[in-house]
Amino acid sequence: MAQRTVLVVLFDDVQSLDVTGPVEVFAGADTCTPGSYEIRTASLDGGPVRTSSGLTLVPDGALPDEAGPDLLVVPGGRGTRRADPRLVDWLRRNGPRARRLVSVCTGAILLAEAGLLDGRRATTHWAYCEKLARDHPEIDVDADPIFVRDEHVCTSAGVTAGIDLALALVEEDLGRDVALTVARHLVVFLRRPGNQAQFSAQLAAQTASREPLRDVQQWITEHPGGDLSVEALAARARLSPRHFARAFRTETGLTPGRYVDRVRLEHARRLLEDTGDGVEEISRASGYGTPEAMRRAFVRILGTAPAEYRRRFRPATTE
Repeated sequence: MAQRTVLVVLFDDVQSLDVTGPVEVFAGADTCTPGSYEIRTASLDGGPVRTSSGLTLVPDGALPDEAGPDLLVVPGGRGTRRADPRLVDWLRRNGPRARRLVSVCTGAILLAEAGLLDGRRATTHWAYCEKLARDHPEIDVDADPIFVRDEHVCTSAGVTAGIDLALALVEEDLGRDVALTVARHLVVFLRRPGNQAQFSAQLAAQTASREPLRDVQQWITEHPGGDLSVEALAARARLSPRHFARAFRTETGLTPGRYVDRVRLEHARRLLEDTGDGVEEISRASGYGTPEAMRRAFVRILGTAPAEYRRRFRPATTE
C-alpha cells in the first residue's frame, strides 16, 4: 500500500483545532495501519506560527519546498480574513497538484480567493457562508451540511466538522474498521453524514431565557413521540396557549410547531443512521405516528424518503 502524504498549511491566526483535529485522525489511522499516512505541516517561510488561541505551532518546513501532496489540508481561523497574498498565490499554483484538496472551516475562504472553488459546491462555517456566497458568486455555497465533496475538492464547516471529514477520508482509504478504531480512540462518532445539518435542532434555535420555556425545549428533545401540541406544551410551561406560542417564538426565533418538526426529524434521522429499527417503529418513536407521515416530512425537508436516507447514510454494519 502506497503511503499517502498529508500536508497541512499553517499561517498566523490559524484555528488550532482545525489543524490538530484532522492531524489526530490521520495520525491515529497511521498508528492502526503503519505507513498509511505521512503527515507534514508547513508555513510560507518555514517559521513558527501563532494560532488564534495563542498557541505556537512549529511547522516541519516551508511551503515552497513541499512537493505536491496526496492530500492538502487548508485550515481556517482569523488569519483567513486578511489572507497573505503570498499564501493565496501558493494555493493557486499548488492546490491543483494535490490529488485531494480539503478545507476546514473558513479555510474555504482561502480556496475561494485562490479560485479553487469556482464552479463548485462548497460549504464553510455557518457564520461565513453568506459572506462566501456574496464575495464569490461563482461558488455554489450550501450553508447546511457539515461537509461537502465535489469531486476531489472537500470543504467542511466549523472545527469539529474537519474531524468528520477526515474520518470519512480515512474510511475511504483504509476501510470502516480503521476509521471506527480512530473514532473510538478520539471518543467521537465514526462519522456524521456529510449532509447532516451544521446545527442540531436545539442549536439552530436560540435557548430561551426563561426557565419554563427552557424546560419545555428540553422536554421536547427528550420526548419527541409525546404530545407536543401547543396546548400540551403551554400547560407544561404554565402559560396560556396564546401567551406560550408568542413567548416561545420571541425567545427561540421559531414557532413551537417549527421547533417540534426539527426535533422530530433529527430524532428520526439518528434512529435511521444508528439503529436497525423498522420505519414503522421509528415513525412512532419520533412522533410521526405513521410511516407515511414520516415519509412526507422527509421528502418535504430532505428531498428523499426514509428508506433511501437509511441506505445512503447508515453504515453497512452496526457495531
